[in-house]
Amino acid sequence: MEAMKMLSDHLATRLSELTRMRKGGIKLIGYAPGGYMPEELVYACGAVPVGLIRGGDPEPVAESAAYVPRFIDTFCRSQIGYRMLGEEPLYQILDLFVVPVTDHNIKTIADCFNFFAGDNVFRFGVPHQKDEYAFEYYLAGLNAFKEKLEEFTGSRIENGKLREAVDLCNRMRYLLREISLLRKSERPPITGREFAKLNHASFYADKTVFTEVLKSTYEDLKGKASSKAKGPRILLTGSTLAMGDYKVLEMAEEAGATIVVEEFAEGVRHYWEDVRVNGDLMESIADRYFRRRVPPAWFRPSRERLDYLIELARDFKVDGIIWYQLMYRSSYDIQSFYFEKLLKEKLDIPMLKITSDYDVSERGPLRTRIETFVEIIKAGGGS
Repeated sequence: MEAMKMLSDHLATRLSELTRMRKGGIKLIGYAPGGYMPEELVYACGAVPVGLIRGGDPEPVAESAAYVPRFIDTFCRSQIGYRMLGEEPLYQILDLFVVPVTDHNIKTIADCFNFFAGDNVFRFGVPHQKDEYAFEYYLAGLNAFKEKLEEFTGSRIENGKLREAVDLCNRMRYLLREISLLRKSERPPITGREFAKLNHASFYADKTVFTEVLKSTYEDLKGKASSKAKGPRILLTGSTLAMGDYKVLEMAEEAGATIVVEEFAEGVRHYWEDVRVNGDLMESIADRYFRRRVPPAWFRPSRERLDYLIELARDFKVDGIIWYQLMYRSSYDIQSFYFEKLLKEKLDIPMLKITSDYDVSERGPLRTRIETFVEIIKAGGGS
């Protein structure tokens, strides 16, 4: 597709473009992904948001051992390793690093960037349950972040600029959503790996260029069907799906499965909800990013996410679920136990749970387990 070549060319020069922008005085605002950092606020003050979402490489994980204990989540150890190794340019050119503190794993990234690398880090808290007190707390954190951005960039965030930024991000989310919904068809016109790469590009690409790519991609895909043989439809879920960590997608698709939808806490963008532009914009942003955000596994109670996964599985007519989580993310480990029982009760479809520490020695056993799981579904068993 021409649109995908356009995106590839854009991403190939994006780092150089960001470096030039920074030299020209534009601030680069990095952030830890997880769905609680509104990019709209960054755009509204004339800065550029950049999500740090790389993962899948063993070297940064090994490097992190000099700074943190092993029992920190693999993705979070990776972020620390990428920063300290100094070989991933994007991690070295940020002016401010924003961390919505959701749990001790994410907090550890902020602490290491701040303490060991001397980076300018801004933290704000994310409560672990949804009620009005929690909403007010999260909104207060966003207002503090807004004030920090205005002070840091010297640019006031006015309602007009904020509305423009909201419209731009809503447009991007709408197009990602429409492309994803094409995967409901019997023969999805885009693979899970292709969609994951599109999703990951949204953290890094220029939003104006990216929305044009998404628009063209959607028009190209609409009405088309895959030429590949029909295989078991899989929902992929778990803790984190990072840019570069495509092994599960590759193995499942090579085994003949089709990844039709995914739901993760970090590493991919949540695109199902838009910011509603009626009323106070800051409250509307907080409503979208907190109230209507599907909660991660550590929220109390955790039933909302489990019910949402059941709904996704039903809507996308999946034949099985792969639960992919990283080492030492105990909240997901616990939630998977409850979810497998709920899945059996509600849909009676099989689930495969796999765990990764980004170790190269995992690939053989993972491939065997995934291939076996897909074959079991093809044979009509596993439930």
